[in-house]
Amino acid sequence: MKERVGIIQAVLMGLLVIASFALGSLYTKVKYLEKGSSVPAAAPQAAQPQAPAAPTITLDQVKNVFKQAVIKFGDSNKKLLLIEVADPSCPYCHVAAGKNGELNKQVGDRFTLIADGGSYIAPVPEMKKLVDAGRAAFAYVYTNGHGNGEMGTKALYCAYEKGKFWEVHDLLMTSAGYAAINNSIKNDKTKSGELADFLKSVFNAGQMKQCLDSGKYDARIAEDSKLAAGVGVRGTPGFFINATNFAGAYSWNDMETAVADALR
Repeated sequence: MKERVGIIQAVLMGLLVIASFALGSLYTKVKYLEKGSSVPAAAPQAAQPQAPAAPTITLDQVKNVFKQAVIKFGDSNKKLLLIEVADPSCPYCHVAAGKNGELNKQVGDRFTLIADGGSYIAPVPEMKKLVDAGRAAFAYVYTNGHGNGEMGTKALYCAYEKGKFWEVHDLLMTSAGYAAINNSIKNDKTKSGELADFLKSVFNAGQMKQCLDSGKYDARIAEDSKLAAGVGVRGTPGFFINATNFAGAYSWNDMETAVADALR
């Protein structure tokens, strides 16, 4: 009888441990999402952006990031300074780019694009409109948000050299781009030809492969990450509207007040 009780107690204890582990895993995912970090692509979860952070850094610090960034448009003296900290392999960076509508729908109703019957307005295209209109300056800075974005980021550096950043960016932010980066290319330098071939509709494949193989931007990956860490960004995507930090895939609606304040 005592042996049977002991067995039952052991089984119950094992079930308790398993349940605790499951709850702990769920809690960890939620905390990552609250910080704007990504979850595995196989099971995207709905991000929970934090409230816009009160400025904990100065506008001068944000300007310094802009000045040191490789990819930038406009100049740091604009009244409105926009910075995106992202990773091409990060699912919520794709959500914020608005070029991968299926992924937007997968991560939850709140991220479904207006074009697909939702209410979400992807912030990156709206930022580009302001830059194109001469009303804002914009910089793109890499940090590791999902683990597979180094080659994609180097392709963005190479494209920026030739005035093709947005063309390459928008293609990488599609569903096909997400699959290519996360399922095949990842951070593998030997896949430069595959990446160049994927981008050939918007960028010369030979030039892209040559740039990637040159290694000229290999060290830049760490430098960008250091810039992001210097202004407190640990997950992706992260956005700055002047000194106000939006940590996560916010809808543009949530950012418009900060934009209007900056432009006054």
